[in-house]
Amino acid sequence: MPLGQRVRFDDVRKSFNGVESGPYLDVAARGLLFEGGRAALMAHLDDAARGTTDKAALFASVEETRGLFAALIRATPDEITFTRNVTDGIAAFGAGLDWKVGDGVLLCEELEHPANIYPWFGLARRFGLAIKTIAPVDGALAADRIVEAIEPSTRVIAVSSVSFAPGFRFAVAQLGAECRRRGILLLVDAAQSIGVIETDVGAWQADAIAVSTQKGLLSTYGLGMLYVRREVAEALTPVYISRFGVDVTGHEASRGDPASFECAPGARRFDLGNYNYPAILAVEQALRLLLDIGPAAIESRVLGLASSFADRMLDLGLPVFGGRPGQHSSHIVTIGRDLGEDHDATGDPALVSLYRHLVAGGVRLTIRRNLLRFSFHLYNDESDIMTVAELVEQWRRSARS
Repeated sequence: MPLGQRVRFDDVRKSFNGVESGPYLDVAARGLLFEGGRAALMAHLDDAARGTTDKAALFASVEETRGLFAALIRATPDEITFTRNVTDGIAAFGAGLDWKVGDGVLLCEELEHPANIYPWFGLARRFGLAIKTIAPVDGALAADRIVEAIEPSTRVIAVSSVSFAPGFRFAVAQLGAECRRRGILLLVDAAQSIGVIETDVGAWQADAIAVSTQKGLLSTYGLGMLYVRREVAEALTPVYISRFGVDVTGHEASRGDPASFECAPGARRFDLGNYNYPAILAVEQALRLLLDIGPAAIESRVLGLASSFADRMLDLGLPVFGGRPGQHSSHIVTIGRDLGEDHDATGDPALVSLYRHLVAGGVRLTIRRNLLRFSFHLYNDESDIMTVAELVEQWRRSARS
């Protein structure tokens, strides 16, 4: 890494107070709040307390944030809408489709987070859809296996760009090209990759991408963003209609003609007011940071750290799930031999012991699906790897004595 870029990441690390308490390796659960976002949030709360809130400025921040997120994923602002979280985004997209009884949805129930499962089963119950689930192999799902499972009735395929456990990358672009060729809609849950791994909606050929802001976007709970490809969005009918989702100009309370309204262009038709202004102000600053550094530079830095960490853990004798880093690798590294069912537990006494030793040493991580999960972002550096390695060596010596 060039010296100037290394210095830049060292400077950025100072903008995240959480690193002072020890290695924070848990962005897969939630990221550290960027200091710039925290300052914007506090300024907003001060305005609210003083009665000096500027509503016009808040609306301007909404549109600025919409544009910044569009730039991050190489979309256009009209293809972006605000949601409450990933589940909300997926549900809004799915419920806006014109379903027919027997239409099919393909997904991998064993690997997907519930946010990308329950909305589809809810729609299946309501519209008589056929949900087909594909089994993974060794914790991974190849695009070819999904393509083989496509049926004439398949309408939507739902995948995650990176699984929350074991943290493997999915070949979205490969599947996207096949879906586009066949006229099948592709929905991507990008909660685990957004802000860390470079996202190009054109290269992915995804029709919809749902994210939340508390992980790689370095902000708060309670806000998500949904990308819907313009051509697809124009054919969707939102379940909820709001003043902000209709094509009316003027003041936010301008009524227009409710009996003959037209939906706003693109994904804006899903906007519901008022917006979550505090969360939008926070993520606006984080998006500026991510774009300023550059998605490609962030991906290279963070995946490099995760790869070094995985190699170090393997050299220490720990079972990294998936083995040595490869095409499957992401910023998430998991330790363990088997992918289990329990969301936040492991039945392996050795892993429980190691987890407790690491937590006592100041490491922040999570247990997911029988695995210890470590996840990196731009505020991490080599010192975090060294600290964990030293704690692992201590634990191994203690276990032998």
